[in-house]
Amino acid sequence: MTRAPRKGPGRTAARDDGDEIEADRLAGFPHPRDVTRVHGHEAAEQTLREAFDSGRMHHGWLLTGSEGIGKASLAYAFARYVLAAPGERATAPAGRLAVDPQSPAARQISARSHPGLLVIRRTADAKTKRLSSVIRVDEVRRLKSFLQLTANEGSWRVVIVDPADDLNPSSANALLKSLEEPPTRTLFLLVAAQPGALLPTILSRFRRLDLSALPPHDLLGAVTQALAQADEPRQLPEAADERMRLMALAQGSVRRLIELSEAGGLSLYERLLALVGGLPDLDIAALHTLGEELGPAAAEQKFETFYGLLLDLLPRLVRARATGRAEIVEEGAIAQRLLQPETLASWAELWETIVRDKAATMALNLDRRSLVLQTGFRMRDTAMMRG
Repeated sequence: MTRAPRKGPGRTAARDDGDEIEADRLAGFPHPRDVTRVHGHEAAEQTLREAFDSGRMHHGWLLTGSEGIGKASLAYAFARYVLAAPGERATAPAGRLAVDPQSPAARQISARSHPGLLVIRRTADAKTKRLSSVIRVDEVRRLKSFLQLTANEGSWRVVIVDPADDLNPSSANALLKSLEEPPTRTLFLLVAAQPGALLPTILSRFRRLDLSALPPHDLLGAVTQALAQADEPRQLPEAADERMRLMALAQGSVRRLIELSEAGGLSLYERLLALVGGLPDLDIAALHTLGEELGPAAAEQKFETFYGLLLDLLPRLVRARATGRAEIVEEGAIAQRLLQPETLASWAELWETIVRDKAATMALNLDRRSLVLQTGFRMRDTAMMRG
């Protein structure tokens, strides 16, 4: 089992000031292009800076790691550094990519007006205003005209694909054509949570930089920064135990911690744990209540948070039963009682089934309440197996 994919047409997206839907921005919070300080990836920053400063930089970098840990923020920080004037780069602290946010390059990137930067991502249909579930080939074809532009002497061009996981076969092949003979002084930055989904021929053309989930100190710093920069600034819960539980559930992801905090994640987790902990006896009333709460379209963020919690919980339970070590204390007893060594494969299959069920529900705009009920019954059936 891998971490569940959470991006897609059913995912909450944000609008920028120009009323454009942005799939890669958490509603109400700064876009990665506006994050002025990258937390927890100092070694990666130093690697990228040294590669650029050496004058022998590879033309393509693949930034990988779980969702919400700062991959896109790092990509934009590198783009700012590369596109900044030499004198602006000289002011960056040793080993870091930070440049003055008021510098011309930084201001243009924030305003999405820098002529040397092209961002390829999922876009919304002009008529329906719905986000595409993939990066369409027409979006990638913009590369051709961008790369044909005549750059000023000594200047760079940067292409960010975020996330590259969203490329479909047609758009991936279109990207590949541009990679076969990349122009000089052109940098490609691919952001991917699931690099295994990319074409091997694309992977072979990139230098891979794996980013780790953020440790508690850096996670807290990054989230505190994001909350302070939010459209409506806020803070994490003051109670230390609540903060620690939220951070444990976030698993090193800034985005995940914010979503949990915003959607009442602790309460949802407690209810989910009670539901799973009671199996194979299923609390039908509690399940129906959850379905009624999560079913309406207005509850999308809460719905996504619930399924995120569930699809993170199942792998932890399997690991706890297989290793005897629980990442979250209260889950250990549930794993020992509920999962048997001979049924671990069935629980892994359940995870895959829930992912497919949810994807189908979102793609076809099916009833979410029915999905919640179906999920509960699938868990009960799996808990009743005896190998």
